Parts: sequence; C-alpha cells; structure tokens
Amino acid sequence: MDAKATVKLGPYSRRGMSRLRVRAADHDFQPVALLTPVGLLLPDTAELCYFGITSKVTSDCLVDCLEHWWEAQQARFPLVRTLLLNLDNGPECHSRRTQFMHRLVAFANRTGITVQLAYYPPYHSKYNPIERCWGVLEQHWNGALLDSVDTALQYAATMTWKGRPPLVVRLDKRYATGVRLLKAAMEALEGQIERLPELSKWFVTIPGAHCT
Repeated sequence: MDAKATVKLGPYSRRGMSRLRVRAADHDFQPVALLTPVGLLLPDTAELCYFGITSKVTSDCLVDCLEHWWEAQQARFPLVRTLLLNLDNGPECHSRRTQFMHRLVAFANRTGITVQLAYYPPYHSKYNPIERCWGVLEQHWNGALLDSVDTALQYAATMTWKGRPPLVVRLDKRYATGVRLLKAAMEALEGQIERLPELSKWFVTIPGAHCT
C-alpha cells in the first residue's frame, strides 16, 4: 500500500511522447485540480487497485481506501484472517501515528481480520513492488494532457501491470488534517496492539476480533 506524489492537473506539458500534436503550457502556476494516487497491490496475482484522491491524503484517507478495497474483495477470500500490509514509513501511516492506528484497530475489531504492518526501513521504500506500478503509470500518461481528474483516471484505467489493468476508484471525500488522539487515548489503544520486540516501530500486529 502506498501513495504516489501528488499530480498537478491542467494544460501542462509532461515531457512525454505522443502520436498526436499536443499544445501544452510549460508552467503550472495555477492547477485546475490536484490528484494523489493511492494504490493497493497484491503482488502474487498482480492485482492493482488505484484510488484517485482529490483531497489531502491523511491517515483517515488511507484507511478508507483499505476498507473500500476489503469490502469489495472479501468475498473472494473467505478463509483469509490476516492482512499483511507492506508500507513505507510516511507521516500519515507510520505506526506511531495515532489516528492511523486508531482507525486500523477499529477496522480489525469490526471485521475480525488481523492486520499486520510491515514497514520498509528509511530509504528502502523503493523495494516496495507498488513503487514500480507508479513508474509504469508515469510512463503511460506522460505526453498526455491531464487537464481534469476524469482524464487522469481514464488514462490510469488503461495502463497495465503485468498484463492486467487496474481497478480505478475516484474518492472525492474531503479529509481534515491534524486529527490525532490524546496521549491517554493512545496509551489505552496500545493495549490492543502487539509490537515486535526491538522492532516496535517496524512490525506491528493488530489482532482481529476472532483472535480474542
């Protein structure tokens, strides 16, 4: 699971190649909109789900993406009791981010699914397979005029990862920034979280209701 760098949308040159002559601006002072791709990738089956986020990507946004994906896919995995998420240590998803952990504990309690978080060390997130998906997306839509959210999502839907197109979902919900738990609430929440000794920041287990 990962978020790509935010893309400025408008009549701007993206320095790619196109079979058609495209007239584009060489500066992007006032973008029409901002779009942040958030992706969930199943490496074994090369299935990519791509969320087009038009708001700020926050902890709530990331967990909303996970919940949306799981609600749509859980019927395919009736025997799955654990979801292992490979993540970078970004500011909105690290294991000390109180709102992120709060939302994941609520997700585990509601679904009964155990959530395990495995973080890449600093400067090693490039080894996350989904980073390669973002590279393919950039190559795919470079040269195109991404002048609206719909246009960008249409281009994203026509890319392929290992021969498979992604599932593309637009998410227009507005997210507030700076949401966090008070210290006492986070201390209580830690009682529902298991951290690997000596790697407490990097590998975390949130037991689902079936484990209690």
